[in-house]
Amino acid sequence: MKQRFYSNGKLLLTGEYVVLDGAKAFAFPTKFGQDLIIEPASEKKISWKSINKDGTVWFEDSFGFDEICTPDYVEKYDSVKTTLLEILHEAYLKNPDFIEKANGYAIETNLTFPKNWGLGTSSTLINNIAQWLKIDAFELLQNSFGGSGYDIACAQNDTAIVYRLEQELPKVEAVHFNPGFTGDLYFVYLNKKQSSKAAIASYYQNRTDHIERITSKITKITDAVVAAQDVRTFAYDLEKHEGIMSEILEMRTVKEALFPDFKGVVKSLGAWGGDFVLAVSRENPTAYFSERGYDTVIPFSDMIL
Repeated sequence: MKQRFYSNGKLLLTGEYVVLDGAKAFAFPTKFGQDLIIEPASEKKISWKSINKDGTVWFEDSFGFDEICTPDYVEKYDSVKTTLLEILHEAYLKNPDFIEKANGYAIETNLTFPKNWGLGTSSTLINNIAQWLKIDAFELLQNSFGGSGYDIACAQNDTAIVYRLEQELPKVEAVHFNPGFTGDLYFVYLNKKQSSKAAIASYYQNRTDHIERITSKITKITDAVVAAQDVRTFAYDLEKHEGIMSEILEMRTVKEALFPDFKGVVKSLGAWGGDFVLAVSRENPTAYFSERGYDTVIPFSDMIL
């Protein structure tokens, strides 16, 4: 019997990196996501196909059940197949029945956003696999890919969320976020995908000894951003957030680096240096960004659930 599962993509507005140390983060599930379709097959193997938004196949392979059960592949080489086998191996440890009581599978994934957008190709996959096998998606993430888990929370929720780790356990609060200024918010793609794993590793290397004081500051800013009733307050708090993170990461803000003459606020979302940024502007900024080679500018209402 064919089965289908779906998970939402994600965008992280506040708390990037420091969410790993317990700061509150504010995140949005997106209207874009990924599905997972499973059909029974034979030969004790999985035939896997991953399809991009434009219909092209970006990954296709098959692997025997023995490759999933035996973790010999781990850290031998970095590839899509290695990552996928690692996720499936961890899933097998949580629910061995899907291998031991099956003959085989034909599996297909379909993105509703271009893969290079960085809206959660991995997190949506992990959450879909967890739904399929009825295991905990947060545990599957930690045991395979790693990260804070906010992206899993977005995959599972249809509203904005406030997310934090308490004693390494995820705490998720659904938030109704619909202020009158969402028409001033735009998401701009920076034309390159940023590696979450690499960004997290860099954060841990540069992390300051005063991280508790910093997480407290970011938590207060997150609360203020969630509660903001006017665009001025919202923009001010985002700029304050950018300044703090710039010091921690020892990096220029994205506005300083790429858009110093922009008449508005530009906020990094998630890993600095790639994927999407949020532009806060009273006027539609599409022409400004297009003139500088950034043609993907998406209004808030078209991006966020």
